[in-house]
Amino acid sequence: MALIKPVRGFTPVIGKDCYLADNATIVGDVTIGDECSIWFGAILRGDVNTITVGNRVNIQDGSVLHTLYQKSTIEIGDDVSIGHNVVIHGAKIRDFALIGMGAIVMDDAEVGEGALVAAGSVVLGKTKIGPNEMWAGAPAKFVKMVEPEKAKEMNQKIARNYLMYSKWYDEDNQQEG
Repeated sequence: MALIKPVRGFTPVIGKDCYLADNATIVGDVTIGDECSIWFGAILRGDVNTITVGNRVNIQDGSVLHTLYQKSTIEIGDDVSIGHNVVIHGAKIRDFALIGMGAIVMDDAEVGEGALVAAGSVVLGKTKIGPNEMWAGAPAKFVKMVEPEKAKEMNQKIARNYLMYSKWYDEDNQQEG
């Protein structure tokens, strides 16, 4: 069972039909929308400020979300995929965005709707990534534009796939092998 822990009078709020892996950790001022999946070893640490996660968001294995005390918050839109071992620290991620494996997104950065941050990238604080832009590198730089419909379609597909994967772990649906 996931660790869901109140801190400083804030208790995490989890939406409907969410999957929380057994060793996911959700602490403090965290609100998670409906049909989300928080995977193995992921940590959403809302002890010092607010973390808000939209609907159909998947936060994959080993990712860490945290903020700065009284300075930054995290806002994640709908149908967002956060890859394995991502660090998001006080940033805003808009609808249909994809943050690739091992990427780091720092305080007050904004990742626009349908934008893609390539695996291993480092998005420096206060960076503004526009809608449907692909950024890569360390520090991350603009690479190219992504077709809005393709980005939206791809990220909705990933979100649906992660919703399907999460159902595989539903104890009520597991069959004896």
